[in-house]
Amino acid sequence: MTITKTFSIRPARPDEAGLVLDFIQRLAVYEKCADDVVADEATLYHSLFVERSAEVVFAEEDGAVVGFALFFHNFSTFVGRKGMYLEDLFILPEKRGLGYGKALLKYVARLAVERCCGRMEWICLDWNESALGIYHSIGAVPLSDWTVQRLDEQALIRFAGTKKCPQTHAEGTSGGA
Repeated sequence: MTITKTFSIRPARPDEAGLVLDFIQRLAVYEKCADDVVADEATLYHSLFVERSAEVVFAEEDGAVVGFALFFHNFSTFVGRKGMYLEDLFILPEKRGLGYGKALLKYVARLAVERCCGRMEWICLDWNESALGIYHSIGAVPLSDWTVQRLDEQALIRFAGTKKCPQTHAEGTSGGA
């Protein structure tokens, strides 16, 4: 008897903010930075389903979620158009090597083309050789002349010379996770 697995990709639903958080936490463990996750379910709900600051899609095998991708639009002044930025892509360890990650990547790429994006970008940890191999195989090129810079929330507040964002998830709005 042959068992055929069905694979599909679908947008996350508002009642799945907790599942999104679960996958973010799993990704953080994989990336060896679990302590960096400060997001909570309420903030994610507001950011994703009220503000619509980003989008999430889930990969499913036989109706069970096996992976996710989180992405949003950015803008390229050089191209003069919006782009797609892939923030996170994660497949459960036991489901890797089956093509699900590549399928998620292709799904987001197709959305980018449908939305007339000029390009799609993401970052990858330099030790994640399996992912880097996949990215190279699809034609992605690393930008070796660029270094990612970041101001975390506290550094941003200090530099801006202002107080914390006046909105918090406890008040039903996002505090900017």
